[in-house]
This record gives sequence, structure tokens and C-alpha cells, in this order.
Amino acid sequence: MAAESDRKSSAVSDMGAWAMNVISSVGIIMANKQLMSSSGFGFGFATTLTGFHFALTALVGMVSNATGFSASKHVPMWELIFFSIVANVSIAAMNFSLMLNSVGFYQISKLSMIPVVCIMEWILHSKRYSKEVKVAVVVVVVGVGICTVTDVKVNAKGFICACVAIFSSSLQQILIGSLQKKYSIGSFELLSKTAPIQALSLLVVGPLVDYLLSGKFIMNYNMTSGCFLFILLSCALAVFCNISQYLCIGRFSAVSFQVIGHMKTVCILTLGWVLFDSAMTFKNVAGMIVAIVGMVIYSWAMELEKQSNIAAKALSSVKHSLTEEEFELLKEGVETTQSKDVELGGYTKG
Repeated sequence: MAAESDRKSSAVSDMGAWAMNVISSVGIIMANKQLMSSSGFGFGFATTLTGFHFALTALVGMVSNATGFSASKHVPMWELIFFSIVANVSIAAMNFSLMLNSVGFYQISKLSMIPVVCIMEWILHSKRYSKEVKVAVVVVVVGVGICTVTDVKVNAKGFICACVAIFSSSLQQILIGSLQKKYSIGSFELLSKTAPIQALSLLVVGPLVDYLLSGKFIMNYNMTSGCFLFILLSCALAVFCNISQYLCIGRFSAVSFQVIGHMKTVCILTLGWVLFDSAMTFKNVAGMIVAIVGMVIYSWAMELEKQSNIAAKALSSVKHSLTEEEFELLKEGVETTQSKDVELGGYTKG
């Protein structure tokens, strides 16, 4: 009963983590669309805005540590700096990739992160995937590709930026999980350690990156109260988005985060159609259906793999216990035999 209760509690926590990530991610994209679009506030400083996101996240982490809500565990500074560099390179490279390539190629590069993460986890952690998981990944990639990829144009600089973005983003997500396991540190505790470094570096380098991307300098932007409120909303949603990302990868894996994360793409397309009158074609709908089918297959495959692992552990445990039992019986048998021999010897002497 206790084990069943724990499983149900874990399942609820898993669903809560996914729901938090999907809702906060979709919310932040919608808020940023209003904040950054020419029809909204025209705040086109994405890298600096990300610095604001991590600054508020770092502040929340500091308050949490100071009030004793979370405990701080030691992680070597060089690992935190290395992680922050990888994460910041990922952010900058993604922005440059979007600027230099067509939206279609940008979407393809994002989709290619799933197989790249699989290959990197195989190389770094010797992780292998079942046939069902591989099929599910292919179905998800095809489905999201159908509904998002349109024009595909690429150039040498854009291709290099896309490759850097794919590699750094994949490595960042793998590092989140491996650091949590390596130092037995919670998702929020790790985030509270990396967020200040990322915030500081992005706020220093961000304005220059944004100038290269947009040709505009943030100090020349005319800030309004409405824009300021949307920046605060974006930062607040980013705190939940960052926490849930670390939480999901820590509880599952980088591959699972990528696959189920494409549910956000489906939600964004649907909300864009409902809220912003974006065009919804048969191609979009068909792609979304294929992607959802892929996600269902993936969830089923992961549950199958989980049950298989549980059964393997149970079998191993049974074998181990039988061996111990046999050893005890053997030991008892030897002692009994020795006792009979002593008695027999005593009788003979008499």
C-alpha cells in the first residue's frame, strides 16, 4: 500500500512539473510576443531580457536560501562557470541562428536537438534507447516538422550558428541532469547557484549581442509603464519556467524534456490561432495530430521501459535473496552434518 501511494504521489509530482513547464513556457512566449513585436511594445532586446529573467530567478533563490526554504549544497565553482558559459552560448547562438536563417531552418535545427541529445547521452553516459522510444522520437520530429517547417533557407554563417546552438543547448540540458545526480542537489538549489552567474554575464554581454542582432542599443529605448509591466510578467513567468525545466530534466531526462516539450509547440500554434488570429492550415492540424500521437507513443514506451526496469530489479533482488537463502541452508546443513559426526564419534569411542 505504501509503495502504491508513493507511486501515485510521484506521478502527481511528475504531472505537476510538466504542467508548470508547459503553462509557464507558453505564457512567457505569449507575453514576449506582445513585448517584442512591432505591433506591441517593440522591445527587441531578447538577450538582455533573458538576463533580467535570470536576475529575478537569482533573487528568488537568494531569498529562498536566506529564509531556510532551500538548502545550499557545494558544487565546484568551475563546474558552475562552465555550465553558465554553455547555457549563455546556447542563448546567444539560438538568437543569431534565428536572425541569420529562415524560420523553417531554425525550426529544423530545434527539432534536430532530440537525436543530438540521444547521441550525446550515448557517448557521455552510455545510455541506450529501446526500439519503441526511437520510433516515438521519429514520429514526434516528423509531426512537429510538418506543422512548423515552411521555407528553408540557410547560409554558411547561419549554419555554423545553428550547429553551435544545437550542440550547446543539448549539452546544457544533459549537464542539468548530470550535475543534480553527481552532487545530489535539488533542481531549485542548482538553479539558484547558476542563475546569478548567468544573470551577471548576460546583463554585461547582452546589450552588445542585442545591438549586433537588431542594430539598436537598449539605453536608447523609450520605456513605458506598460512595457515595464510586461517585462515584470515575462520575468515572473521565467522563474517558473526555469525551475520547472531543471525539475523536469532532474526527474526524467534531457530526451524526455525535448520530446514532451514539443507539446508547447502544439499549444503555441493553437493559442496563436485562438488569440492572435494566426492562420491554421490543414498541414498545421495534421502535423499537430502526428506530433501528439508521437508523444503518446513515447509516454507508452517510457512506461514500458520503466516497468521493464522495475521487473529486472525485482528479478535481481529475488535471485539475490535466493542465493542468500541457499547459502544459509547450506551453512545450516554443514553445521548439522558436523554435529552428527561429533555425536557419532563420541558414540563409537564409548
